This record gives sequence, structure tokens and C-alpha cells, in this order.
Amino acid sequence: MGSRFAAGKPARLAGAVLGLCLVLQALPAGGASPLDRIVLPPGFAIELYARVPGARSMVVAEELGVVFVGTRGSRVFVVADVDGDRLADAVFPVIGGLNGANGIAWRDGRLFVAEQHRVVSFDAADINALGVARPRVLFDGLPDKSHHGWRYASLGPDGGLYVAVGAPCNICRGHGLEGTIVRLDADGGVPQVFARGVRNSVGMDFHPLSGELYFTDNGADGMGDDSPPDELNHAPRAGLHFGFPYYGGGADRTPDFEGEAVPPNEMPVVRFGAHVAALGMHFYRGRQFPPEYRGDAFVAQHGSWNRSVPDGYRVARVRFDGRGRAQGWEPFAEGWLVGGRAWGRPVDVKELGDGSLLVSDDRVGAIYRITYRGR
Repeated sequence: MGSRFAAGKPARLAGAVLGLCLVLQALPAGGASPLDRIVLPPGFAIELYARVPGARSMVVAEELGVVFVGTRGSRVFVVADVDGDRLADAVFPVIGGLNGANGIAWRDGRLFVAEQHRVVSFDAADINALGVARPRVLFDGLPDKSHHGWRYASLGPDGGLYVAVGAPCNICRGHGLEGTIVRLDADGGVPQVFARGVRNSVGMDFHPLSGELYFTDNGADGMGDDSPPDELNHAPRAGLHFGFPYYGGGADRTPDFEGEAVPPNEMPVVRFGAHVAALGMHFYRGRQFPPEYRGDAFVAQHGSWNRSVPDGYRVARVRFDGRGRAQGWEPFAEGWLVGGRAWGRPVDVKELGDGSLLVSDDRVGAIYRITYRGR
């Protein structure tokens, strides 16, 4: 990504950065997170890429040479590596006044934002234009409820915008679009429910071979330290049901609905630990990592807040075989949890053009970059 700053569009971005100097937030010197605690497989390294307040969802915009970063607050940030050294030179808010700016996506000069109550897009050929662009409302009928109200959005290979709409509760029967993943045409209109029975998904991606949707889902609270598991689910087509609220996660029935008949539903392809809070996910498509990583998924486990012994606070690797079938998961990056106390909380995982990974952390307010340097 950084090499694009040599000429042409990079110069336009550099001008945009200078034009936004009044809101430019210089990276603080020193005070780096204790990344020496992070344990990775041999040959991998992690470093601080940028500091972004409340960093959550990320989108890599290759044609602009920037990374957009969503938050649970009102702002979307831009992270710019102007000189191409793989360290951010500028971090600044590009859009504000949003009602929960967590769900973001980018394609062909358009930034999509799934707010708590609506989905909007901003048309912009460059950062200057984006900073003054007016929102185009694509749909304004999402459930306007704060419980599980932070959305996650991803553009599918079919051109549609997929938005996760969490259930507004711990365990309850959803109404309307609650507890679903919806598909919306990129130009707007009434969304169609793609998947039901989804408690709270905050991560999705499409398999690079099949183009089929995979998404994380957070299990219910209050069912014990070790129940229910968090999930990675596979939705190869529209119309499937994924068990909530009859199941709190996996095959663990919820006490509220244990006496009710369960509609036909899909079980997760991977069960994570209970309450690890599996959030953002990304299928690895690059070539910097060893070949065996291609087609595997990386999942950010935000970490448990409701377990007597904390778990999560890591980036997990989900192995897939050559036919695109999930084979189970293993830790990839650990060390945000030390001695039962967490100093950081991974949220999302995305890939730069050089095949390195970015990991956001909303506790520290940071983005890390993971590279492979050889054994």
C-alpha cells in the first residue's frame, strides 16, 4: 500500500493531509504498547502501526493508499502512510456526527457506513472530497436500539452490502430485522434478510475460493463460565437460520427457550471458547506469509468480561483445507492478557497490499501491523 505514495494519487493524498492540518492528530512519541509480550509463530513480528482513538472496524482503501477506521463513537478516521515506510504519518477524523460509526466498507470511491439506525454512503474520489461529502441515505430503518447496536458491514463479491444487525438483548426473540444479517444493494433500497438466528455478529468475510459468507457470532451471557461457545458460521446461501435464541451458542440451549421446538438451523463450523468475544475476521489472501496460511481465516477475540477466569484477548487462526472447509482453530497472536489482566483488546483484522496484517485495539486506541520476516 505505502509504495503508491511515490507519485500521482499519493501526491493528491499528501495535499489532502496538508489541507486537513487543523484536525491532523500527530502520533504521540513514545508510550508504545508492550508489544514485546505478544507471542507469535516463529518468523512473525508485530509493531505499532498507528494510534487511533477507539479503533475498531477497518477498511483498506488501496486506490487511496489509506486505511479507514470506524469507532463506536461518532467519527470515522483516516490513517495515512504518506512516505510508504509502513508506519502511519497522519491520523485524522474524516467524517463525524454519526450515530455509531462501527460498520464501514469501501469500494470504487464510496465509503459505506452502517450506523445504529441507518446505512449511508459518501461519494468521494479523494480524501479532500470525502471530508466535505454529504451522506447519501441507502436505508434508514435499522432497529434504533443501543444494545448490540454497533453494526458490522462488508461488501460481498456479488456487489451487495451485508450488514449485521444484533439482537437488542442478551436472550430474546427478535422482531423485524433484529438478530439477522441483511443484504442491501449498494445503491440502496429495502434490505433483504440473508441470515436469521444471529445473536450478535461483529465480523464477516467471504471465502476467497467459494465467495461464500462466513461470520462470527457472540454467545449468550449468564449461562456459565464455559457455556455457550462463541461461533464461526458458514452461510453458503440466503435463508438459513443459525439457532438464536433457541441456542445460546453451539448446541447449548438457552434456559428461556429450552422447552420450545427449534426450527431447522445451522450449527457453527468452528466453536471458540465461551465468552471470548469473537469479533472481526479476515481470510488471508496475500503472499507475504508462508503458503499454508493462504485461505485461512484470522479472527480477533476481543476477550471475556463475564468469566471468572478471563479468556480471549488474542488473534486466532482458523485453518481451512484445500476444499475450503474449516478444520479448527489455534492461537496466532497472544499476550494482550497477562496474569489474568488485559492491557489490550483486539477488535478487527485486515490485510494490507503487501500481505501484512493489521489488528485494531479499542482499549489501547491502536492499530498493530504483523509481518512475516522468515524463520
